[in-house]
Amino acid sequence: MRKLKVTEMGRLSLAEYKASEKQPIVVVLDNVRSLYNVGSVFRSSDAFCIEGVVLCGITARPPHSEIHKTALGAEESVEWKYFERTEEALSWLKQQGYTVLAIEQCEGSTMLQDFQRQPGEKYAVVLGNEVKGVQQQVVDLCDGCLEIPQYGTKHSLNVSVAAGIILWHLSKK
Repeated sequence: MRKLKVTEMGRLSLAEYKASEKQPIVVVLDNVRSLYNVGSVFRSSDAFCIEGVVLCGITARPPHSEIHKTALGAEESVEWKYFERTEEALSWLKQQGYTVLAIEQCEGSTMLQDFQRQPGEKYAVVLGNEVKGVQQQVVDLCDGCLEIPQYGTKHSLNVSVAAGIILWHLSKK
């Protein structure tokens, strides 16, 4: 078995990526403080060809060298938008026809393995601050909550890891 060279992977150029059809999924970052997490979310968003990323509150915005360090240019390929308040972002997304789902541990949340995307639906997934998670007032505005099952002693995952898991699950055909 031989590792493929980058030139053998058939990846899209930036122009081809921008013109390609995207998954009807948007990631919303609710006050994510680590620029490396922001960059990682951009990179995963590019990998799964999602529509975009919405940055809210204290979440840093490109261009920034620390975002670029983990995004590796995905901050240029993935469309993004900034809102000062996450509540404003959710209102905008709902007006665009998105079903908004908090990625959080909530009463009545749906376990990720039990969730199936509905054909023709557009989804926005909200990921929260590294310490406090998704703000309760933001959870209150969501259409539902998805929970990633965990079986160890820790009660949370790194936000960029959670984003990767969620995007992989939602992008499965």
